[in-house]
Amino acid sequence: MATLAGKIALVTGGANGIGKIMTRLLLERKAIVIIWDMNQEKIDETLAEFSAKGTIWGYKVDVSDILQIHQAARKVKQQVGLVDVLINNAGIVVGKFFHEHNPNDILKTMEINANAPMLITNEFLEDMMLQNSGHICNIASSGGLISNPKMSVYAASKWSVIGWSDSLRLEMQQLDKNVKVTTIMPYYINTGMFDGVQSSIPILEPEAAALTIIKAIEKDKIMVTIPGYIYRLTRMAQGVLSIRVFDWIMGSVLHIYKTMEHFKGHKK
Repeated sequence: MATLAGKIALVTGGANGIGKIMTRLLLERKAIVIIWDMNQEKIDETLAEFSAKGTIWGYKVDVSDILQIHQAARKVKQQVGLVDVLINNAGIVVGKFFHEHNPNDILKTMEINANAPMLITNEFLEDMMLQNSGHICNIASSGGLISNPKMSVYAASKWSVIGWSDSLRLEMQQLDKNVKVTTIMPYYINTGMFDGVQSSIPILEPEAAALTIIKAIEKDKIMVTIPGYIYRLTRMAQGVLSIRVFDWIMGSVLHIYKTMEHFKGHKK
């Protein structure tokens, strides 16, 4: 998408973390921005902070609720217009061993991280196809590339996003539709969501990560890892090495398998 000026962009989880930063970057590029978030106080703060930068709308939406998704999508179309750019950014993480999860942990993680991007996209995709233009950006995770202790359900949800997102890209190509799909796979980002994580690979700064995502949309990138070497290094190592050797490198050399040992997450 060569320019975002004048485009209507929707960001889920847009009142917090990199979602809020992306909202600001979109406004600076003269886009009309809609944020969905489940925290009304944060929505109000974001609207007040950014209202001078351009046109911004806010809706309280729990994206784990299919009815709220449908109702909010209908309001957006009636009150703002057809969405040109959809950024599926909202997400949660429960950092526990799998046997420590309760059913609600599992269901909520999958509903927000895996199901919501598909359900939300389903609300807006037909309009994009009819006007033969649009861009869908799905924020997955490098956790969708590598198995990791204390991230089993989170990893499952992000593996799901990667598979669905890139399949959608191929479908749009086969149908000859000018609807672009970008899949983003960042490493840990310093937003509070992964507080307590300890990593030998540098944890990402939110501003730089958000800027990389917006630039990926502008350049119609297909799959982007942040940092960029993670995808190539991981896929090459998985293809060449045995599982035991790969595990040794990830666990004992890079210590990836121990990054969640001291996980705390967002403070309540």
